[in-house]
Amino acid sequence: MKFLIARTDIDLHPVPALSVLVRTASVDHPAEPWYTAAVLYLIQKGRLMTDLAPIFQAVRRAVRLCQVVQRDHLASSDKGVNDPVTIADYGAQAIICRAICETYPDDGVVAEEQGEQFMALVSTSQRAIICQLLADTLGISVTEDDVVRWLDFGRGRGTGRRWMIDPIDGTKGFLAGRHYAIAAGLVQDDRPAGAVVAVPGYSAAGAVFWALAGKTTRQGLDGESPVEVRVSSQVDSGSLRMVQSVEKAHGGSRRMARVRERLGIADTHTAYLDSMEKYALVAAGEAELYLRLPKAGSTYQHKAWDHAAGAALVLAAGGKVTDLDGSPLDFSMGAILPNQGMVVTNGMIHERVLDAVQQVIRED
Repeated sequence: MKFLIARTDIDLHPVPALSVLVRTASVDHPAEPWYTAAVLYLIQKGRLMTDLAPIFQAVRRAVRLCQVVQRDHLASSDKGVNDPVTIADYGAQAIICRAICETYPDDGVVAEEQGEQFMALVSTSQRAIICQLLADTLGISVTEDDVVRWLDFGRGRGTGRRWMIDPIDGTKGFLAGRHYAIAAGLVQDDRPAGAVVAVPGYSAAGAVFWALAGKTTRQGLDGESPVEVRVSSQVDSGSLRMVQSVEKAHGGSRRMARVRERLGIADTHTAYLDSMEKYALVAAGEAELYLRLPKAGSTYQHKAWDHAAGAALVLAAGGKVTDLDGSPLDFSMGAILPNQGMVVTNGMIHERVLDAVQQVIRED
């Protein structure tokens, strides 16, 4: 397993120590500019840090594969009612799980797609296409057996460290040419501990967000310099910005509208987006609230991979992520997230939002 470990002694100045660590890290990951801030933080805090570089690289590769599929090979199968899947889902997950397998072979994985499903739902011709796309992306020969092995890596493994992978969060948005995300979240002892989330539709060029050692960072897919992001400090009701899912089936839209009214958030300050990009916007200070309220009487079960990486981004950026009653999200049950819903804020308005949510629930 790859870790970077830093110790800060009284006589050790962080700058020369940092340069040593960066030079050492650069043997495997040359010129990764985000190492500087992350390793310096590690030296200052004396913490153990997971090396996210292989996952970062895998997610960026997955973006390239998804863009090719979206442009040249767009088609879908149905895993169930209202649950589409594309060859890009399988390809992106295979790339990320391969990186985890090579870097952290003892870690567990909770991921949306499965090898058996790939063989059953995807036609022979489509399987050949994804194998070729993976080969082109990775620069190696890839067989169907490789794809199945990567898709199922770490599944069912009970460990303290698990990666929760959503290869395309917002598949409907992906199919419709709207926004989507590619997400890998690290859960340590059942709590979000790190993440890499690519959002190709963010801004003009798209971006990758990652959470590491208590910081959230953003870098454009065009290679711009990484910048640390933080949640906003906005608390005035008239200026609050809210994000919600574009899919009405994902929540109780009427309930959320009533919460919005109680908080004084204007309709014009509410954006509707697919995917985990909503978490990224809160983490980057571009929205103050993301709300996921169930419909009254709903028995919908949330999936852990839809929220683990996004929650890590917001928490590391200084925000709060809880259930509707203020309790933490529970990532202890594998694929199922047993929470009622999600309240994601900049932290400063969290109690006010929880109060409004509970008032609306009581009214029902």
